[in-house]
Amino acid sequence: MHVRNSRVLLLAAVIGLAAALSLGAVLRPQSAEANGSPAGKARASKRAHNARRLAVVAELRRTLDGIHAKRNEAWKWQDVMSASRARYGGYAEHSSSLAYRRSVLALWAQRATQARLLAQHPPRLKDWLCIHHYEGAWNDPNAPYYGGLQMDWSFMQAYGPTLLRTKGTADHWTPLEQIWVAERAYESGRGFYPWPNTARWCGLI
Repeated sequence: MHVRNSRVLLLAAVIGLAAALSLGAVLRPQSAEANGSPAGKARASKRAHNARRLAVVAELRRTLDGIHAKRNEAWKWQDVMSASRARYGGYAEHSSSLAYRRSVLALWAQRATQARLLAQHPPRLKDWLCIHHYEGAWNDPNAPYYGGLQMDWSFMQAYGPTLLRTKGTADHWTPLEQIWVAERAYESGRGFYPWPNTARWCGLI
């Protein structure tokens, strides 16, 4: 009986020693790192470096997405004005410089703001609204004159060909798009004369 108890105690001691050694193996790297050993410092430095690299990559992606969003916004308003789109070189797509991408984003944000403000304030807005008052509804679909400024087919082809091709007749255009097409006609030298009666009623000719 005494011998059996001794064997049990010996087995328990062996198991306890093995557990202690295993725990020491697990805790040793953490302890070394906590104590500032070279190996621990190297691992901590590598983790910090990887975290910074991932943060920069994520910011590069967000900045590029922002560039695309502001570019598309600028183009949208330029399309409203039937104006040429600002050129996009696409250099930011191939640059890994965060500073460069941020500078491109700032440029397109400025262009988008300028295009939006310009598009929403045509130079003769009040005059076109007066003419519209005596013409049709903005969505008037009745041929041969369409929209709020009653544009015929030849007029739309001459001054709004892209809109005519992509959206159909003027009754499918926004009021701002119709006004900017009329602005193109005005700037071409035709003035308000395509609307002789209503322009006279508005005191424009």
